Amino acid sequence: MAISPTKQKIFEEAAQLFQEKGYLAASMRELAMRCGLQVSSLYSHFGSKEELLQKICFDSARAYQDGMKTVEESNASPSDKVRQLISLHIRIATTDVTSVTIFSDEWRHLSEPFLQEFLGIRKDYETRFSRILQQGIDAGELAGMNVTVCLFTILTSLRWLHRWYPEKRGISVKSLEAEILRFLFNGIKKPSHPQ
Repeated sequence: MAISPTKQKIFEEAAQLFQEKGYLAASMRELAMRCGLQVSSLYSHFGSKEELLQKICFDSARAYQDGMKTVEESNASPSDKVRQLISLHIRIATTDVTSVTIFSDEWRHLSEPFLQEFLGIRKDYETRFSRILQQGIDAGELAGMNVTVCLFTILTSLRWLHRWYPEKRGISVKSLEAEILRFLFNGIKKPSHPQ
């Protein structure tokens, strides 16, 4: 369901403010100033600061869930599905940097029952990712390994992107994706060539 331009602006400014100052230090008064609104007008759109945090966290979670569903329903091999999921993380982290920052760093400030709901969504995503990794191992497409170690090594290796990418460092998203996929699938050891 589409939201009004004013609500969208508030949402975007809130994500930026939370990223810059951290959720706890950000105030609704400062957010109102950034949006060119009176504080009372701001509250007519969003009832609280946490309501904004909830929207950011759950919208980002939905993006990962939707991506996972698309990958699961594809006819790709398990190893290609793993590649698609890695690409999904890279794409989200480089196209919605501000929201991903909040999703990755500030979700801890969600109150109950929203915190448990969020953690449940994240756990479900991890379980589904693990299932695809196990399918790849069972099919002989991926090396035999502890699936949990593999999963969290992959996810942890992608969690720095939203902090680093805004500076771009002279690399395109396409090149970044190719480098990360090459590294995660082939490692850092230079292949030996027969003499």
